[in-house]
Amino acid sequence: MKVIDAICATSLEVKRKQIRFDENSGLITEVGDLKVPRDQVDFYYDDSCLLFAGMGDVHIHAREDVSGKNNYKEDFLSALAAMKNGGVTHAGDMPNNPIPPIDNASYEAKFHLGSKAHRCLWFYAGIGPNTRPLSYAVPYKVYMGPSIGELYFKDLKTLDETLSHYRGQHVSFHCEDPEILEAHTKEATHPERRPVEAETVATRDALMLIEKYNLKGKLCHYSSDEGLKLIREARSRGVNVSIEVTPQHLYFDLEHLEPDRMKAFQMNPPIRHQKDREALKAALKNGEIQFLATDHAPHTSEEKEKGTSGLTGLDTYAGFVTWLLAEGFSPELIAKVTAENPGDFHNQFMESWKNLSSDYASFGLGLGYLKPGFRANFTVLNLHSPQLITTEQLKTKVHHSPFVGVTFPGRLMNLFIQGKKI
Repeated sequence: MKVIDAICATSLEVKRKQIRFDENSGLITEVGDLKVPRDQVDFYYDDSCLLFAGMGDVHIHAREDVSGKNNYKEDFLSALAAMKNGGVTHAGDMPNNPIPPIDNASYEAKFHLGSKAHRCLWFYAGIGPNTRPLSYAVPYKVYMGPSIGELYFKDLKTLDETLSHYRGQHVSFHCEDPEILEAHTKEATHPERRPVEAETVATRDALMLIEKYNLKGKLCHYSSDEGLKLIREARSRGVNVSIEVTPQHLYFDLEHLEPDRMKAFQMNPPIRHQKDREALKAALKNGEIQFLATDHAPHTSEEKEKGTSGLTGLDTYAGFVTWLLAEGFSPELIAKVTAENPGDFHNQFMESWKNLSSDYASFGLGLGYLKPGFRANFTVLNLHSPQLITTEQLKTKVHHSPFVGVTFPGRLMNLFIQGKKI
């Protein structure tokens, strides 16, 4: 048994506590005022640090699949290294692979390939024209229009017919309308080729489908103020929808990006205007956004120069969180959107994953909480140790980040996964 003594942040309180955990089982056994003398504590963190349950990212692209075609961009082990570098203990990998996981056989092939990442990665199944649900519960992802890969829909009618078979499922939406994207292909800049209108129209359609088929919906990497208004109205009718936001949509805007850097910052949906960024920050602060998710999407520098969309984000997750805290976001809120909500999302599918691998028995009650029976994953941040992001610090295989050159007010202090200090 080991004991950590630290100021612990949960959605309910920020308080110094002691946590006893079992290195063998990887589970928390006790939390509270355990009265262990300081000289007998195994890990002590002073008041400059905050300890959270292990942070989770519900939206990444680790790139690896059974084809191996995109392993030059990233693979499960390099993604895991970037996760650890950024204080992330678990992450959900998206299905837009050369061989997408769209049925039991293809999902299980990718799931077992991912075992090399020590169950720190979990996986979405893809929805495409004519696909059908798996025989067990998993999270799904649907691309409403063209993005990276071939798993997407070209029209609402086909999407509607396909989703009629997924009634009641957990479905995450990439909201960009294919017809609007097609109509803007000849515009001069990436933000003009993928305008706000494409996101808001797709959002309206996604909300309609979530309500029509009683889906548990999630809108990915949300970027626009106008779309938030649609979501609020739908929620007022009881539509079950949650929202992700990326660090880059919270930190950058078009008013403060130099034109010659636009290719380096290209992603789908694009970086928006300052008014959108401020609206997203306000929505996150008031609890309307449920997940801080990176959309970690690695491409080589050569591919970025040619105009490929996607930004990395795993390496800089912890540093960015310290920026949020310095911006006035409460530790309780940060615990909710980086640990508890991602944990809840993961934990819904544990029974399915346990049936696919006995390793999942070691998760106990699951992820995301500083409670007995939950996995002993901890992300410890030093809030007062500024960190300049450099290329040399990055563990992602492509070695670039939109945050290179940014100084965050704090950094990752330590990371624990399954009770082991990394």
